[in-house]
Amino acid sequence: MRAGLRLRIFAFFLLVAAASIAAVGLGAWLAWRRMPEALPALLSAGAMSAFGIALVTMLVWLLFDEHVAKGVTRLAAGLRARAHGGVVADLDSGPVRHLGDLGPAAAAICAQLAQAEARAATRLADQTRRMAADNAHLAAILSEIPVAIMVVDERDRIRLYDRQCVHVLGHVSALCLGRSVHDWFDRDSLRAALELLDERSFADVDLLLRDGRTVVATRIRPAAQGRGYMLAMEVEDDVVAERPLVFEFDVNAGHLRGSVGETPLSELACVIFDTETTGLDTARDEIVQIGAVRVLNGTVVPGERFDMLVNPGRPIPPLSARVHGITDDMVRDAADVETALRRFHDFARDAVLVAHNAPFDLAFLRRREEGLGLAFDNPVLDTVLLSAALFGQAETHTLDAIAERLNVRIDGSARHTALGDAIATATVLLRLIPMLEAQNIRTFGDAVTAMRRHERLLPDANRQADAKA
Repeated sequence: MRAGLRLRIFAFFLLVAAASIAAVGLGAWLAWRRMPEALPALLSAGAMSAFGIALVTMLVWLLFDEHVAKGVTRLAAGLRARAHGGVVADLDSGPVRHLGDLGPAAAAICAQLAQAEARAATRLADQTRRMAADNAHLAAILSEIPVAIMVVDERDRIRLYDRQCVHVLGHVSALCLGRSVHDWFDRDSLRAALELLDERSFADVDLLLRDGRTVVATRIRPAAQGRGYMLAMEVEDDVVAERPLVFEFDVNAGHLRGSVGETPLSELACVIFDTETTGLDTARDEIVQIGAVRVLNGTVVPGERFDMLVNPGRPIPPLSARVHGITDDMVRDAADVETALRRFHDFARDAVLVAHNAPFDLAFLRRREEGLGLAFDNPVLDTVLLSAALFGQAETHTLDAIAERLNVRIDGSARHTALGDAIATATVLLRLIPMLEAQNIRTFGDAVTAMRRHERLLPDANRQADAKA
């Protein structure tokens, strides 16, 4: 891999210093050959000259690094953010003020690009608004019909479901796009129904759920163009919680190509999560809240959220409560840690886990694995290390700093809540992915390789899972 700009510049100044010192040494050697008696004076002069050259070169390099190399690196990162990350804020040309008109020229280009994108976005927003209104109207109509609708593709993966499905199937497992329908339905019962479907255009059957006791009256029929099938399930109780019509028909969404390492970042099924805790000691403190959202095919899936208060089984210190706002009264009747982790494990199954400072949050999860009989061995992406891969280790990589760099607005009232921070991290991730792809970091395996180059900041959480395996 090609070395970074700052390292190459440092190597250049090191070479200049070494060549200068070598030239002084060569001159001293030639003088000694002619005047052997002057050796003590030549040694003293040579040593002072070498020290002076090294000192001056170091000072010049420090000034050059601070005022030129860092500025160019920051300018390049800012340009990448605007070219690939969807950032539309004005470009700060201050870091390259010592490079003449380069900064203002780059800022002018970005301003023109932002204006063009704004005009295109306005036109697109008008069309999107009309389509969203039509979709919302259709979803409202479908959701009021006392039938739960689910569309499953030819690989038995869920591609659409409505809010009634949550009412019918939610007690078995959290509904998630891209997951196998067999996570909710008994495999043999569904196979028998599909065999009936081969003989007719539809079949009315009683499907057994995976809990082994619930039977749902269902009409099953082929989906459009023969790509999978549709389940229409009877709903006994027509009072259900609000839930949008959720769908994703991209056949590659959430599907791993051979192995997760070969799967493009834009096609990963991700669960972006955050925890709030009683303190910062991962060995002794406990979780008080878990929040997560799902990303599929480069989009946050509406409605697929995990937001759960947790009773830590101990008092919450006042200092921690001031940070996240969670008090003992709020968690008194909440589920215990093991129950919460079981539910989150189910929500995150078959997905890549994404967190900001993943080793911290995962430490609380993995500490309980033995008692739960479960393993949080999902592949992991860390937005701290991904940011370092793009912007360099010298930059600040807090969630707030990255969000500001990418022009991501974080709701202040939701900051330091598990769900609020998970949503912010998901937004950051979706800005980082096209920037990573522009740097030829295209697959999950590429991302892990890039993260491991910056483990001086944080360890790669995938190593812990690999070590346990």
